[in-house]
Amino acid sequence: MLSNIPFRGDQVGSLLRPERLKKAREAVKSGALSKEELQKIEDEEIIAAIDKQKAVGLKAVTDGEFRRRWWHLDFIAGLNGITVFDYIMKGFGIESEAQGTYVSDELSFNPDHPFLAHFAFTKKHAGETLAKQTIPGPNMIFLNSFLMSERYHEQPVYQTKDQFVADLINTYQDAIQAFYDVGCRYLQLDDTSWGALFDDNFRESIAKNGYDPDALIQEFGDITEQVLAKKPADMVVTFHFCKGNFQSKWLYNGSYDRIAERLLAIAAFDGFFLEFDDERSGSFEPLKNIKDQRVVVGLITSKTGELENPEAIKERIAEAANYVPLDQLCLSPQCGFSSTQEGNALTEDDQWKKLSLVVDIAKEVWGEL
Repeated sequence: MLSNIPFRGDQVGSLLRPERLKKAREAVKSGALSKEELQKIEDEEIIAAIDKQKAVGLKAVTDGEFRRRWWHLDFIAGLNGITVFDYIMKGFGIESEAQGTYVSDELSFNPDHPFLAHFAFTKKHAGETLAKQTIPGPNMIFLNSFLMSERYHEQPVYQTKDQFVADLINTYQDAIQAFYDVGCRYLQLDDTSWGALFDDNFRESIAKNGYDPDALIQEFGDITEQVLAKKPADMVVTFHFCKGNFQSKWLYNGSYDRIAERLLAIAAFDGFFLEFDDERSGSFEPLKNIKDQRVVVGLITSKTGELENPEAIKERIAEAANYVPLDQLCLSPQCGFSSTQEGNALTEDDQWKKLSLVVDIAKEVWGEL
């Protein structure tokens, strides 16, 4: 089965939080519900979500990221040497309360990281179905918690960037091994930070902070390759990138042209999940840089509830096959449905219809999942 991952019809990972879970989180904030009671509700809703994913026909299931507030920060916050802070985010075209992280001590993996127990729970209740784990990629920390972090530079921990990078690589190597040791065989690194390297506004900001965004493309690739250097042979690791997915809003502009050659050269990845759900994604031409891995084209949008025309999606797959052999292509939504606990602007019914559509189209195009 591992050789068939990513699957022809696959998913990114996050699911809309059920209303019961949202209410429970609010009750914890007000003191009306204990954290232990919240965990019981999380457990029950995750089991229900796993059953629904199986019913749709997906061959790999997740916990929907139901225990997280953010798709990335909860994992990063569980590492040694990270501090979380609150701030007002001015991005995605809106202002909202948010949280960030910065490196406040030497970075290392926490062997008691809560995500390990979370995965073990998912794997247990997935039964014979493969359980998939998602975590943010290393460059999320490199860019946001180190290079571009004002708080870090006010009180730097490392004498050189190279020293930090070495700890970052070791942290992720240890994380990958730790997930393997608890039974994970399908791990996905979500790393939207690559978008800052082709979006003109972010490139300008990076340059103003004294860094060369083109040089960082190479560094991002080098870091990722070293992170994967000790990946167990019987563990699949995929990469997911989207241009932002916060309450149906996006963050980055630009095409993959600037990053595709370096990113798609990372041979240790078993597959790439890439966003292609609207005109901002550009053409499929950058996919010509792929080696022999599978490319999951994110043609089904998770931003709206409107269900795509299956024939139009099949035409887009055929278009992508002009650059990548059809046998290397797969289909998924462009991102998860709830990268943060708030979720995107669609209903749970819309969500399950879209995942079902992914499965149905994949069977029609490839005759398998």
